[in-house]
Amino acid sequence: MIEVTRETKETQISVKLNLYGTGKAEIHTGVGFYDHMLEAFTKHAHIDMEVHCKGDTHIDDHHSVEDVAIVIAQALRKAIYPVQNIERFGNATVVMDEASVSCDIDLSNRGYLVFELPIGGKVGDFDVELVEEFFKAFAFNLPLTLHLIYGRGKNKHHIIEAAFKALAVALRRAVSINTNAGIPSTKGVL
Repeated sequence: MIEVTRETKETQISVKLNLYGTGKAEIHTGVGFYDHMLEAFTKHAHIDMEVHCKGDTHIDDHHSVEDVAIVIAQALRKAIYPVQNIERFGNATVVMDEASVSCDIDLSNRGYLVFELPIGGKVGDFDVELVEEFFKAFAFNLPLTLHLIYGRGKNKHHIIEAAFKALAVALRRAVSINTNAGIPSTKGVL
């Protein structure tokens, strides 16, 4: 079990993570919709994860969302790198009713984000602009190359949830054990 904590003037966060788990989640960020997305991510990535965040949500949810993403990514970095004997690349397209989102990742040890989800406004009390902040902090702190591409859909909840689930499935595929892979790079290091 990997454990990472982070404490700032804005947030106090602890994450415990088992990369090869069963999808068990205990998520408490103080942001209901975000908890729901992280539970979906955990379930479909087959990661066991506990997240506890005390944040300055009386201001807004930005610091909690971004800082939790940073800490989850740092825990995953400890679990994944140095990359060896795994597939390295993963992709998935996930549909949620009318919505479809595709995710492609490369556990490249280089942070990069392509974010093409046409969303804005709110889902309940959740500011949808924070979705991109999550994926940006996740991609650059793990680090990995992450492409999220909108296929179709109108319901913001469905589009966002499809994105989190697509990342989960792509990550699960990328960390699949492949003992023949060695270091999956012609460079010999990632």
